Amino acid sequence: MSASAWAAVSPCTEACVTDDRPAAGAGVGRAVTGRRYAAFVATLAGAAAAGKRLGEGEELRRRARTLLADLDVSLRCDTERLSAPAPDGRTGTLVVANHISWLDALALLAVQPATLLAKREVGQWPVIGELVRRAGTRFIDRDGLRGLPDTVRELGALLRSGESVVVFPEGTTWCSAPGGPFRRATFQAAIDAGAPVRPVTLSYECDGAPSTLPAYVGDGSFVASFRRVAAARGLSVRVTPHPALLPAGHDRRSLAALAYAAVSGPDPASGARSEGAR
Repeated sequence: MSASAWAAVSPCTEACVTDDRPAAGAGVGRAVTGRRYAAFVATLAGAAAAGKRLGEGEELRRRARTLLADLDVSLRCDTERLSAPAPDGRTGTLVVANHISWLDALALLAVQPATLLAKREVGQWPVIGELVRRAGTRFIDRDGLRGLPDTVRELGALLRSGESVVVFPEGTTWCSAPGGPFRRATFQAAIDAGAPVRPVTLSYECDGAPSTLPAYVGDGSFVASFRRVAAARGLSVRVTPHPALLPAGHDRRSLAALAYAAVSGPDPASGARSEGAR
């Protein structure tokens, strides 16, 4: 039995990570991959040099979009904002999404900057860890319950202050959507703050076909996942927001269940309106 509400376990392994295109394995070649590495590292260096400015909304959004473009990952979304109108007009939005890849955070921040809640290990990742730390990410120890009430109180305070917060309630990554059930703890922050909850589905395609290639699952390393993404051809991420949920009349169990049902509904790639953003 898990010792923590955040110690989620996914059955996904590196065997789940495949490229299902007809021309599977036909990447972009070493020269293009090398240019992508260089562009990505240069953008990260610029983000580090930005210092405190990186925490500013439009600066963070611009950097996230540039990092996706450096890797030639197309962003598809039909909205410019993930935040939803609050009943009192003052609170932020709790944005809850399924979790597949380290690219998830970049995709969401590229649509609308917000405070991220991530597992503590993310801050130690090469390449991306420095960026998320400087962007004001809050970290949680998913193997221990002791700090969870404080985290929920902190998230509630952020929401009451008007700040939107992005969380991945599955607690770990899965190879595709839908993944595992949503952990309920962070939904309490929305209830305490009276803040709307915006469910969001993330999905990936290669050359227009659903793909697990960007997944960061099992015992695979971040470096190996990064190399796959940097060498991919025709990779895109789709961000599909669903109607906001208001917390009034719900407890965290029912609110989490409604959010999960929205995120894990019909395949968002089938007929969803989209807009390329590179």
